[in-house]
Amino acid sequence: MIPPLRDRFQSLSPNIRGAGFVIAGAFILIVMASLVKHLGQRLPAFEVLFVRFLAGLIVILPVVWRTGFAVLRTERLPMHALRGFVGFMGNMCFFFALVNMAIADTVTIQFSRPIIMVVIAVLVLRETVGWRRAAMAVVGFSGVIMITRPFGEGFEPWALVALGGTVFGTLVVLTIKLLSRTEPTLTIMFYFAAFTTLFSFIPAMVVWVTPTWEELVLLALTGALGIVGQSMFTHGVALGDTSFVMPFDYMRIVYSFAIGFLFFAELPGAWSFAGAAVIIASSVYLLRTERGGRPT
Repeated sequence: MIPPLRDRFQSLSPNIRGAGFVIAGAFILIVMASLVKHLGQRLPAFEVLFVRFLAGLIVILPVVWRTGFAVLRTERLPMHALRGFVGFMGNMCFFFALVNMAIADTVTIQFSRPIIMVVIAVLVLRETVGWRRAAMAVVGFSGVIMITRPFGEGFEPWALVALGGTVFGTLVVLTIKLLSRTEPTLTIMFYFAAFTTLFSFIPAMVVWVTPTWEELVLLALTGALGIVGQSMFTHGVALGDTSFVMPFDYMRIVYSFAIGFLFFAELPGAWSFAGAAVIIASSVYLLRTERGGRPT
């Protein structure tokens, strides 16, 4: 960054800087998703998924080397493996949905995670959820139904795959919460990269298609963008108040609508726009009530 611009950026409040990182990270992650969709037209989704995870493992290995391999000691290897498995399943569903349905619909459904979290909190964790949060979760899920359109000829079965990916993504968050009680962040990151690479390696080898040089470059770029985008998002959340910066992550939906239209000639229908509005509104409400600690 040019020094004057850098100094001016540093003078901004942490919330504004955090929002900037989240917005930029959101754009990078949607560019990555568009590359996945493009590559998936010829290469198997498992192959693209494997390269994405392998890139993460390659990036984290030098960090482990500098820190010392003692950081890899753990007594919770089964839990790390579980986190890797649900992470693999979540990304697999997301990648398959990206390839087979509109990028905007896939990304929008991914943002129903706060809604899924309420359901898991009630059914699995046996938590007591206030009636407002429960009602908002029902409203939010109606947005998913709008995108899925099970009430007519426009039914989109791949939306169910995207929803499955959201469920697995929510389980990833839960396993991180459990692991973070005893495990350092670097340990969690390494084993996630290792196990997801392992789980994706076998199916990728079964369906492997030799990529062209251009596709090989795009595969590498996909992995790099995924790491950079996620790092910027994480840094943005760490900089600002979560309740302030998290809603800016919904720019991914805006970006996905624009990129889907410009590069894939995808024009989502009225139900998709309506569903996106409902999911965004309900999810922001659930995030704010969760972070704000207000009775719901």
